[in-house]
Amino acid sequence: MRSLDWKLKAAFVISAVSLSLIGLVFVHSAGAYWGQVHYADSSPFIVKQGIYMAVSIFVAFMLMKGSWASSESFWTAFYYITILLLVAVMIPGIGAVRNGSQSWIALGPFSIQPAEFVKVALIGKLACNMKQSAGKNPFRLSHFVLILLPAALIMLQPDLGSAVIMIVSAFVILFIAGYPLSFFGILGFAGIGAFVALIAAAPYRLERIKSYIDPWNDPLGTGFQGIQSLFAIAPGGLFGHGYGNSRQKYLYLPEPQNDFIFSIIAEETGFIGATFILVLFSVLLLSAFGIAIRAKDYKSFLMTAGMASMIIFQTFLNVGVVSGLLPVTGVTLPFISYGGSSLLTTWMAAGTILHFAFYRPRR
Repeated sequence: MRSLDWKLKAAFVISAVSLSLIGLVFVHSAGAYWGQVHYADSSPFIVKQGIYMAVSIFVAFMLMKGSWASSESFWTAFYYITILLLVAVMIPGIGAVRNGSQSWIALGPFSIQPAEFVKVALIGKLACNMKQSAGKNPFRLSHFVLILLPAALIMLQPDLGSAVIMIVSAFVILFIAGYPLSFFGILGFAGIGAFVALIAAAPYRLERIKSYIDPWNDPLGTGFQGIQSLFAIAPGGLFGHGYGNSRQKYLYLPEPQNDFIFSIIAEETGFIGATFILVLFSVLLLSAFGIAIRAKDYKSFLMTAGMASMIIFQTFLNVGVVSGLLPVTGVTLPFISYGGSSLLTTWMAAGTILHFAFYRPRR
């Protein structure tokens, strides 16, 4: 049993670090030309990503070794701080607008995206609140207040991708905790109604769905990103064009170092390289849930499963978008895409999982 525990921990750490290192390498490849055009420098993205990676792994190490991940007061404070940041981002002069969403708070040359941090904060807070429900009826109105408050604030930005990831991750915790299937059926019908309302409130979302069904209907508008992504993936073949030889990164695919970095990886390394990335994410998923199953208390079980679900669902969403299987939503590829908020959030989730992998609470 101990041998299996250590194999799970080693598999999780190796896959997470490998994905981050791969991300660092391909952020440089994907963003080099973009940096030359917009910043007269081919290295700004890899330099910043290197800083983000060092800070993120340090924070993950502190979470793993310290007592924060087990502290209810930490998750409560973190949750309400992220709520305040979500409110602050909507204030003119504080929040910055990028790509049509007011989702950022600028801090000199850097910026933070509160919607990323609230995903981790909600999982931690929800798991702490539900620990008293072990073996009992888990239904509490307070659980839905915790979920719907940040979801509403994120949708005001608007940022549908982050809201969906956060809600799905939270519902995984509710499902594991024993909420009945009929409850999720009711939520499904309510979700369809909310989806229709969101489309009515912002018609551009309907255009995205049309572009998803037929991107060639508007190849220079709403279908542009999806088409250019497929133009990157399809010619990659089995082995790709080779590192640094992507064609779509030459301003065909907008900001290729961000949401569509998987397209560049597939173009340069082919089916083999793209499959290797997915295998690493599969190892990460299996080892994380192996760690969750072996958790020593209910709270750590829920929190570990929730953090793992957040990472993997976001991966599924990103890869589905860039491969044309899902409509375009602005979500990053965990560990790999360029961006400090995304990378730090992902490593905070990983650090929390590792904390419970090594932490042995008193019975």
